[in-house]
Amino acid sequence: MRMEASSREVEKREVLKRQGHGEYREITEGDFLAEVTRGDKVICHFYHREFYRCKIMDKHLKALAPVYLGTKFVKLDAENAPFFVTKLAIKTLPCVILFKKGIAVDRLVGFEDLGSKDDFSTRALENILKRKGIIEEKKKDEDDEDDETDMSKNRRVRSSTARDSDSD
Repeated sequence: MRMEASSREVEKREVLKRQGHGEYREITEGDFLAEVTRGDKVICHFYHREFYRCKIMDKHLKALAPVYLGTKFVKLDAENAPFFVTKLAIKTLPCVILFKKGIAVDRLVGFEDLGSKDDFSTRALENILKRKGIIEEKKKDEDDEDDETDMSKNRRVRSSTARDSDSD
């Protein structure tokens, strides 16, 4: 039974990967509607290639994309997408728009939600995206559990030999 559930999970992941999940991809204005309407949850970063803060946001989104397969992560060059920049009333970059079933439900404008500082952590962004419901808490994979058991095996309890030798 557990094997069956596991193979279904693997199959589901493969389907998501074929649909563009698990990576942070550049899309074009022409691809935009198909990309955001085909996924249940999509994070789209509207960026400008010369803006330093857009590069910072890219780095964090790129780190999160492979971890949260249930959400599609894409980016769109705002200069090459004037129609959607206007339609979505994007005034500040970076602008990360969160889509659920093709509808824009929320957005991150600049670094306002991240303390307005450039040195925010990927974890800080991750927590905001979780609170906004666009990424889900990770479910423990069997692999993760194995990693934890390996780590606990490697921890050594310090022996009290130093104390024992004092009693000589």
